[in-house]
Amino acid sequence: MFDAARWSRADRVLFERSGALRPSHADPALRVLSRVADHSVLWMGCAAVGIAIGGTPRRAVVRGLLSVAGASAVANGVLKPLLPRRRPPARVEPHFRRRTVPMPTSSSFPSGHAASAAAFTTGVALESPASAAVVAPLAAAVAYSRVHTGVHWPSDVLVGAAVGAAIALGTRRWWAVRDDEPAVAGPSVEAPALPTGRGLLVVVNPGSGDGDSDHAELRAALPDARIVTLPAGDDLAAELDRLIGEHAPVAIGVDGGDGTVVAVASAAVAANLPLAVFPGGTLNHFARDAGAADPGDTIRAVTEGHAVRIDLGQVTVTGPDSAAGQDDTAGTEHTFVNTASLGGYPDSVRLRERWEPRIGKWPAAAAAMARVLATATPLRLRLDGTPMAVWLLFVGNGRYTPTDRVPMSRPALTGGTLDVRYLRADRRWSRLRLLTAVATGSLDRSPTYAQQNLSGLSVRIEGPSVALATDGEVVADSTEFEFRSAPAILTLYRLPDQESS
Repeated sequence: MFDAARWSRADRVLFERSGALRPSHADPALRVLSRVADHSVLWMGCAAVGIAIGGTPRRAVVRGLLSVAGASAVANGVLKPLLPRRRPPARVEPHFRRRTVPMPTSSSFPSGHAASAAAFTTGVALESPASAAVVAPLAAAVAYSRVHTGVHWPSDVLVGAAVGAAIALGTRRWWAVRDDEPAVAGPSVEAPALPTGRGLLVVVNPGSGDGDSDHAELRAALPDARIVTLPAGDDLAAELDRLIGEHAPVAIGVDGGDGTVVAVASAAVAANLPLAVFPGGTLNHFARDAGAADPGDTIRAVTEGHAVRIDLGQVTVTGPDSAAGQDDTAGTEHTFVNTASLGGYPDSVRLRERWEPRIGKWPAAAAAMARVLATATPLRLRLDGTPMAVWLLFVGNGRYTPTDRVPMSRPALTGGTLDVRYLRADRRWSRLRLLTAVATGSLDRSPTYAQQNLSGLSVRIEGPSVALATDGEVVADSTEFEFRSAPAILTLYRLPDQESS
């Protein structure tokens, strides 16, 4: 049973012990730290560092900031008004007065600073334990500083930290933690072993990622590989055909983002060449799933001749193409290594590309998605002959997880499976129900959300042509799309699983 009197005595004892500490150089540091943490400025600064680093730290700090937003709303907007508590009494001892900060006027219970500190650290830890180990001492110092400077009881800090950690852990219900383990691939196959890189053609997209890599590791490990930089603005497919015809490689490599990878993968399949992937993009979704997140692993696979077979996704586009102003009844085939989509996402991609030169990629992406969600209209179509209206259709190459939330990880690149998901727009209050389901983590129980694993899917649009996006790029406008899995069609350089883990 909760003993309020004992809890209050413990609070006072701990508070008095903190107040009795001798003055030290830590006093001004803790005072400054407490103030810098006001309004989560400190955590936004930490997030800026993580975003600049990129990769897993970037994903970690984004979850951390979202956790802070939730923790701050609950602690300051809900618990403080519901559970008012007086701040600790003012201390008169000279050494304590040197440690104080301005006394807040809000309720003492719980500590919003401690809630935000614990939320940020826990959110970061879910994605990147190594990053959290750097942040945790800072968070602990912020939490303690609220007692040290005399503005909170110890129990305020303890409960605030518990609230923040719980909210951060709760984000997993609607935003799954990504599994960074490589996806399971198909069977191992023979591929040319190229100890010095002779016979390997590596095409580089200088516009991918930060564009600053000099490929020193690649050149040192594979000195005889031919590294070619793709010219800007050219037809990529035609340029790849020309390079393969000119150099007659026995294997082809790619250093670029997913948009470049899919073009080179298509060329590799057409020329029956094994593919080596070197991560050179911003997010490198395919490289991570394919076990090529570390360039050294791909280099070793090339030099030793380790390879596997993996699936690709393909879509044949037929019907009128409004962008080209023609009716292509023969069909045009497009490949995707990650995902293809119809509906809101392709529209947001086009807006992002239009705004990106003025405001940058990430602000443009966020603004474009917000604009599309606010103005979206239902897309009426037939899925394998069944009429319905959807907000968005997602088709993944391979099986994605989780199945009941936003897909985050891909456990397999084999099996001849397409992961098909769509958001129904033909249900009463569909937009509100969808947003509620996402916010509460109940998407799996919402009639607005559907997920299936299929080997193929026929889509016919009932209305004007719509945009198709594959791997983040808009590639066509049409009314008829035939999606299918191409099982074990691509040979990919990759270390055996037991060596790449």
